[in-house]
Amino acid sequence: MTRGASLAAALAALHERAPLGMRLGLEPMRAACARAGHPERAFEVVHVAGTNGKGSTCAMVEAMARASGRRTGLYTSPHLVRFAERIRVDGEPVADDTLTSALEEALHVGSELSFFETATFAALLAFRAAAVELAVLEVGLGGRLDATNVVPAPRVTAVTGIALDHQEMLGDTLDAIAREKAAIAKPGVPMVLGAMPDEARAAALEVAIAAGARVVDAAALPPDVTVGLAGAHQRENARVAWTIGAELGLADDARRRGLAEARWPGRLERVEVREGELAGPWLLDGAHNPDGARALVRALDGAGEDVGAVVFGALEDKAWREMLGVIAGGMAAPRVYVAPAGRVAAELEALRGIAEGRAAASVAEALRAARAAAGRRGVVVCGSLYLVGEARAALLGLARDPAVAL
Repeated sequence: MTRGASLAAALAALHERAPLGMRLGLEPMRAACARAGHPERAFEVVHVAGTNGKGSTCAMVEAMARASGRRTGLYTSPHLVRFAERIRVDGEPVADDTLTSALEEALHVGSELSFFETATFAALLAFRAAAVELAVLEVGLGGRLDATNVVPAPRVTAVTGIALDHQEMLGDTLDAIAREKAAIAKPGVPMVLGAMPDEARAAALEVAIAAGARVVDAAALPPDVTVGLAGAHQRENARVAWTIGAELGLADDARRRGLAEARWPGRLERVEVREGELAGPWLLDGAHNPDGARALVRALDGAGEDVGAVVFGALEDKAWREMLGVIAGGMAAPRVYVAPAGRVAAELEALRGIAEGRAAASVAEALRAARAAAGRRGVVVCGSLYLVGEARAALLGLARDPAVAL
């Protein structure tokens, strides 16, 4: 079997575990890690939770640590185009052979693990094999019972912000959600808190203090610091990353270079297609909940963006009615609706019932229709990271691994 075929087989076996969903609970992960000789203890860890901004913050922290000379690991979810995006070493997705080995070991040793647990376990194994010094781990869902919370003693934890999302699993109030996310706090470990509503902050603070953590509010960002990621909300995320870097003891220069050089695809990402029927400017943003949608609209308004059309699609379990209301109210442009891959998508006719638009049978059709409507003006693709991933692959001509909404 060739290396490519081996990776394909490992990914196929991993995807067979998707029906288990994003299972909450730590005992399966703890047992698998013990059998594998505790890879979660082989390196220092920064552990980041939050409703929005946690992936961007993780990318910034990793870039700062790498700028300081550390050998880094970065684990995030979901992937946009290739599964390997979830597991990065020194800023790059792991190589096929490394990913194959990690997945095969994770599948074998953790035979009872779910898709997300297996992916997390594989990341820990890959980071140990690569001898990373510092791994930055993004929480998948919540925090308290998330698979990433198997790490017993991180160097720093953080909660970027709190908004309503995943209420069916985390609770339907900001207080409840904040408690789940802040429960990654550990005794004696600093926990950095980003900007959040007072109700959420009070709950997060109570949980962190009860756990024995040292709470640190995100510091003001020096005004002359350049943030490479676009949007005012990224400066808020940068405040959290900047403070995490300080807690890690990273030099000011490394933190500045890391923030300036950090990149995070699919978040206010500009793509220019040079030729063909899709030629023109595109802006891709995952904006997968109302808070993210509002941040997108503010960013476009602040930049004076010339939006000629919008492609929107969302998963049924998201607050898509409110999201679409924000998008439609903030962008006076023709809309094309499409169902993203992954879990059950919001019905296109229901979307059209909220704001007038055209329904498309596929992402490829939606992109063509939006470009035709926009001409050479910009097209925004938003509403779901899974939609953004498929659009990004189509626009850049990239081969794509199957999407899994986990």
